Amino acid sequence: MIIISFSSNVSSDSSKLIENLEIEKGFSIEIFVDNIDTPRQIAESDSGNIFVGSRSAGTITVINKNKDIRVIAKGLSNSTGVTYHDGDLYFSEVNSIWKIPNIDEALSSSEQMPDKVLVTNNLPSDTWHGWKWIDFGPDNKLYVPVGAPCNICNPSLEEKYNFDKRYASIMRLNDGEWEYVARGVRNTVGFDWHPKTNNLYFGDNGRDWMGDDMPSCELNVVKNDDSFYGYPYKHSMDVLDPDYSKKIPDNAEEFIDPILELGAHVAPTGLSFYDGDHFPAKYKNTLFMTLHGSWNRSRKVGYKVIAVHFDENGELLYHKDFITGWLQKNNGQEKVLGRPASVFQKSDGSILISDDGANVIYRVSYQQS
Repeated sequence: MIIISFSSNVSSDSSKLIENLEIEKGFSIEIFVDNIDTPRQIAESDSGNIFVGSRSAGTITVINKNKDIRVIAKGLSNSTGVTYHDGDLYFSEVNSIWKIPNIDEALSSSEQMPDKVLVTNNLPSDTWHGWKWIDFGPDNKLYVPVGAPCNICNPSLEEKYNFDKRYASIMRLNDGEWEYVARGVRNTVGFDWHPKTNNLYFGDNGRDWMGDDMPSCELNVVKNDDSFYGYPYKHSMDVLDPDYSKKIPDNAEEFIDPILELGAHVAPTGLSFYDGDHFPAKYKNTLFMTLHGSWNRSRKVGYKVIAVHFDENGELLYHKDFITGWLQKNNGQEKVLGRPASVFQKSDGSILISDDGANVIYRVSYQQS
């Protein structure tokens, strides 16, 4: 295990944390910044500013090249999602998407909070699974998921949820109108496009209260828009829901199975394909994925970063642990040191990993031999 830390600007608690992490041979992990409130999705501007959403703080922050941290939006609801596109910063709330135009210029020209412009507020406002990851696809359109507002329900057919078909989906904003990319998706908190095929891959969090070991959380791929992924009728590969499988309509569409079962309650969150040149060649087009960790289980699982390897056509080869150690087990006792939440490829070819449990962001680099 290779360890690096910044003794000048990293707290002793963060240094102790990183000593417990184990990473794939040849790589090093260090604290990029600490004392940042519940960091989630990460983005980077052309000038190298790093933007971070927050799970709990209701803020959007920027980290400059000197690693100074500045809040640039506050008082937000569920402000987890950030992305950078054509010079503008976009960020999410539970029912809204905002942007700050020409963000680098706005930050350099004034110390004041920059003005934000509303992109849309036409999204459901339920806070249950209301965190919204956002990103622009290869088609330059904005993609936004809407989680199911429950553990298990069928919002499009239930009056309680106003028969709203947008729940449990991934949508794309096209000229102000929403298009369905994927439906029957319980709660995705991360997605990305394969660098070669441009197919969209996304994680999905399995339902709770079916026991320790079922159903599995998922990794899925979208090959055709508006495909249906099974929720609430079916979970993982072949687990029928005890309540809703009895209500599958006669004209039900084909259910798309996941390409990988990740394990029950591991809670997949952020994911990112690696297309840089800093890591060894075998990591080209590898998907790095955070497993945020379980709560609805007698023994904890997850709390790690995995690497999912594909062939040149985007077909799954295998997956393995890439970083572990956030979950410590000793003499039957479990201790959680942090909860990895998202992965982002930095412009220098390293990757950043947010941790909304320990309130830090890590940087992973490869040590050339």
